[in-house]
Amino acid sequence: MSLQSDRWIREMAIEHGMIDPFVEQQVRYNAEGKKVISFGLSSYGYDLRVSNEFMVFTNVYNTIVDPKDFNENSFVYLETGECIIPPNSFALARSVEYFRIPRDVLTVCLGKSTYARCGIIVNVTPFEPEWEGHVTLEISNTTPLPAKIYAYEGLAQVLFYKGSEVCETSYADRQGKYMKQLNITLPVA
Repeated sequence: MSLQSDRWIREMAIEHGMIDPFVEQQVRYNAEGKKVISFGLSSYGYDLRVSNEFMVFTNVYNTIVDPKDFNENSFVYLETGECIIPPNSFALARSVEYFRIPRDVLTVCLGKSTYARCGIIVNVTPFEPEWEGHVTLEISNTTPLPAKIYAYEGLAQVLFYKGSEVCETSYADRQGKYMKQLNITLPVA
């Protein structure tokens, strides 16, 4: 496997719709000239944006978190430009971008260092060959203080690894349970 450059990512995004919408360069300022947490194409990856849809974990109903029988009451749904994650808690969100991963590519999605330096961690997750959809992101606030996440700004970086050969069975072939997700998707057993 080899890490793919900005040239390859740009070509795949523009010609094959791998990332939609696609931003061809790093954006550090919004239209009003205000600084933002960067997003867009980088040297060897793509910095995705988080949308304004969040599901913030709550313990109001004192339920058990069970990945085989997940209770939606464990979250409060918010549409907001700035999401506050309580201390030592987490939120789910979704990417602005829709990804279509080629059959010979595996990606790794990592949190951006700007957030990591504040104790905000994005779960490392792969996008498997032929997976497509909006990414459901898990954002952990590891601090004893509330943490702010900015909608429509960079949250995580996606690295693209091209295999030396095409995989035998892709995510689409095995009809993966998180295929073509459009919204924040809760655990599916």
